[in-house]
Amino acid sequence: MAGTARQGVLSLARKLAGLDVNARRSVWTVASKVSPYVSNKDHGGEKKAEVPHDFRVVFPEFIPDPKPEFRNRLREKLERRDMLNRRNIMEIPEFYVGSIMAVTVADFNASGKTNRFVGICIQRGGSGLRAWFILRNVIDHQGVEILYEMYSPLLQSVEVLRLEKRLDEELLYLRDALPEYSTFPLDMDVEPVLEGAPVPVNPIKVQLKPRPWHERWERKNLQGVLDLGLPERFYKRAKLHEKPWEKYDLMKEYRATVPEEEQADIFHEIAPHYPQLEASRRRIRRRRVQSARS
Repeated sequence: MAGTARQGVLSLARKLAGLDVNARRSVWTVASKVSPYVSNKDHGGEKKAEVPHDFRVVFPEFIPDPKPEFRNRLREKLERRDMLNRRNIMEIPEFYVGSIMAVTVADFNASGKTNRFVGICIQRGGSGLRAWFILRNVIDHQGVEILYEMYSPLLQSVEVLRLEKRLDEELLYLRDALPEYSTFPLDMDVEPVLEGAPVPVNPIKVQLKPRPWHERWERKNLQGVLDLGLPERFYKRAKLHEKPWEKYDLMKEYRATVPEEEQADIFHEIAPHYPQLEASRRRIRRRRVQSARS
């Protein structure tokens, strides 16, 4: 068997040696071509459900990681099934970066075997069973951040005390902001939200402490931060690191996102469970309104 394979390789090498450069390139291009994603258009003769406009925003963890080295469609399909089963056991509410949340986890070292933490969501990421979010609060003049895995079996409850968004996609700059912007009472009550109302956007702009900072925030084009008050040389250096052409880079956008056709197929897969997810989402909002009134 090894001798036959070696003869085949030598035969291919002899044939390529007799070809010109362009012919060799065409042969290797055909041999190394990657098959594109094939959309499953025929779903058993059923009519394909339309993807709701807020599906990618409310349930971003159902969209897989676009990096090719992390893609495995069989694993992703099994993970989505586990995620739906987990949501049937525990309600995971709708939340965004900037929402004030309370998370209760099982802690064998705690007196009541549970630990509850209240904080503002400063970052959210991951996909599938590896989805996570970070809460931040200032307790006893000390900043505390906890990363929670959204589908961890240790999570017992996830509550949204104040549902809102912020001007930026990440709030990591709160680490360098004044403490009052990250301080929330541990016994904070649920704030009401009208059912069917859009998620409010908090336009607050925070004041950062003087340098040094964790990052060079003047290079981040932040919208939720007041004037940094830096000398002009810092802004000149920031302009040198700007990449305005990236917003026109279609290939970069393509590599950083999952094609809409594949997202539609993912939604069609979980479409039978979508009414249940929406019912749970509305039930949590109604419960928030009732608890706020009481």
